[in-house]
Amino acid sequence: MKIRQFQREIEAELAELLTWWQDHMIDAKKGGFRGRIDGWGRAIPDADKAVILNTRILWTFSAAASDTGEERYRKTAERSWAYLVDHFIDDVHGGVFWLLDANGRVIQSKKQVYAQAFAIYAFVEYHLLTGNPQALLFAQDIFSLIERYSFDPVHGGYLEAFDRAWQPLDDQRLSDKDANEAKTMNTHLHLLEAYTNLYRVGQQPEVKEKLMALIHLFLEKFIDPTSGHLHLFFDEQWQLKSDIISYGHDIECSWLLVEAAALLSDRDLRDRVHQVARQMAASTLEMGLDKDGALHNERMENHLDTDKHWWPQAEAVIGFWNAWELTGQALFQRAAYECWAFIKGHLKDEECGEWHWRTDRDGKPILAEDKAGPWKAPYHNVRMCLQILDRIRNSKDPAPI
Repeated sequence: MKIRQFQREIEAELAELLTWWQDHMIDAKKGGFRGRIDGWGRAIPDADKAVILNTRILWTFSAAASDTGEERYRKTAERSWAYLVDHFIDDVHGGVFWLLDANGRVIQSKKQVYAQAFAIYAFVEYHLLTGNPQALLFAQDIFSLIERYSFDPVHGGYLEAFDRAWQPLDDQRLSDKDANEAKTMNTHLHLLEAYTNLYRVGQQPEVKEKLMALIHLFLEKFIDPTSGHLHLFFDEQWQLKSDIISYGHDIECSWLLVEAAALLSDRDLRDRVHQVARQMAASTLEMGLDKDGALHNERMENHLDTDKHWWPQAEAVIGFWNAWELTGQALFQRAAYECWAFIKGHLKDEECGEWHWRTDRDGKPILAEDKAGPWKAPYHNVRMCLQILDRIRNSKDPAPI
């Protein structure tokens, strides 16, 4: 594939994805956005409305409007902002609620730090689009709350979950699939992403300090220096509690670290991050890719989960392209192209639109999980499009090995 052909395909995919979300997910009756569309493309009218879905929608349409200048995307971002402010913001204790019912009433008021990170990420992006000072103020307030209640001053890092008034919870799990541990890679990864966006706006010293500390946590705690894989679950004292390898998180982390370090005036740290990112991409390519170019889901002990989920493929396209830019090694660019080919051939739903949640190892779609819902938003695949288009537009010759 030639780069210009790739660019044209990604531009078309971006428009298709955004149009699908505007056509199918706006809730004209109850406000905001629908809570869920199942794997067969059927809207679930009384589905609850999750903060993760809604903050990711705000980030998506804010970023897309900034990139394209399209007024229709800006209007969708404005709709998302208004609904989040009216329904998800906790005016008493600060932060964002976890879950509403279909009519916008709070049914789970907990403060999951993962969700607070996505609120920062989204509010900053909306501020970048509109200049709205309230959006930046909300992001800064949530940053302060996270640092006051979630940051561990003794052992470092961030604790997972709190009740509405920011008191610790016994059940800290992000979802039923996660371990109930005090510190997780996933929450820290999205704090890294959020703090990167927040620092991009104000260059505040306190945000810089915390962003740099998060980068060091990944280099020193989360990334295995031998294998290049991420460790996922820890207790409060950083005792490792899991041996799961998540290939999608590995490749996603590789490029998010590079993006974060690029903002900091520390050349030695950037060089170290680039070295680690190359290692993570190489390890993912060697251990995580199937022969069809798609990423396996994860490995636990000797069991390999060979399903191909949508979001690791999107992150792989960015991560491998990023590795090509860092190294100049054609095998990484080829891996990005081949993963995109798998997405086109197997994950894209040509009949109902958007992408399937996952396929089996042979590329057959599995429809038992959502087309859109609490954990299926336009964030990963639209971000893939925006990242690739930005990198192509601003491309330089890839770095030598």
